[in-house]
Amino acid sequence: MQSDPEREGPDILVVEDDEDAREALVALLQMKGYHAVPAGNGREALDYLDQASAPELIILDLWMPVMDGWQFRAEQARNPRLAHIPVIVVTALSDRADIDANEVIIKPVDVDRLLTKVDQYCRREPRP
Repeated sequence: MQSDPEREGPDILVVEDDEDAREALVALLQMKGYHAVPAGNGREALDYLDQASAPELIILDLWMPVMDGWQFRAEQARNPRLAHIPVIVVTALSDRADIDANEVIIKPVDVDRLLTKVDQYCRREPRP
């Protein structure tokens, strides 16, 4: 997980344990001109964030091994350098009461809705 200083577009950290879903999200975001960085769980994401500049957005799954999405969010909130980063949770859960996030998108993901929200948080003009 290297950040490329020469890259175009905003950084988005994609935290998802399912490799196929993670790769699909990263590929989709890259096709839309974003620089997306994958992480397989919350611990991997925090390790990346400790060494990289803060991304503009985090897309986060909740149910993951090692460190789940709730634990990641608690650690993120405690870190002043990371607490301000908006989070879009992408989850299969339909009960959103205990999810601390700027947005919650239920799986299966509505790609148009996800991209609209990504554009919004990454300060891009809406897509046509």
